[in-house]
Amino acid sequence: MKRITKMKTFLLSLTLCFTLLGFSQNDAKAKALLDQVSSKVKSYDNIALDFKYVLQNTAENINQETRGDVVMEGDKYILNILGITRIFDGKTLYSINPEDEEVTISEENPEDEASITPSKMLSFYTHGYTYKMDAEKNIKGRKIQFVKLIPMDSNSEIKHVLLGIDPQTKHIYNLIEVGQNSTQTTLTVTSFKTNQTLSKSLFTFDKNKYKNYYINKLN
Repeated sequence: MKRITKMKTFLLSLTLCFTLLGFSQNDAKAKALLDQVSSKVKSYDNIALDFKYVLQNTAENINQETRGDVVMEGDKYILNILGITRIFDGKTLYSINPEDEEVTISEENPEDEASITPSKMLSFYTHGYTYKMDAEKNIKGRKIQFVKLIPMDSNSEIKHVLLGIDPQTKHIYNLIEVGQNSTQTTLTVTSFKTNQTLSKSLFTFDKNKYKNYYINKLN
């Protein structure tokens, strides 16, 4: 159960990393920067990311770090995180768990607003946040401009989000989400590649590789 919860938390942060862009009643400079990022990302045929994900809560003495990678092309994606591989072929989601030797198969609708998927990294305009320009910081020799996003919903579990953007490349560098319970999750992109030559079978689930696995069909 802990692994599932971590997976959901990570996917939410990954989705926020690229969907918290394009809102109303906000800072004009922040909007201009986010629009540039949106336009840049949408111009790519595919995106391949390596990332570091850190979960911290000093009050509870929690400090967890993990790494992963994701490749996206349109709605399709393959994500590796927490020892689990998730393959979405545009219609069906396959979650492969080598530790339990189990494959979970489910239908997933990328158009569903409640669906949290890496593919939404290419969907830049949602509602529910106000934003403004925040600090510019020098991180490892790179100037990173932060945009602060605050939920309009007073009951939100999120206190605020800081989205770090490289103004030169117009790529997202990191996302820092601060919760009302003082939990802070940080997603940092360590490698950002675009328009890669991808195998035609990259987003295809090959059942022959998992003959000894338990197949759990949810739909």
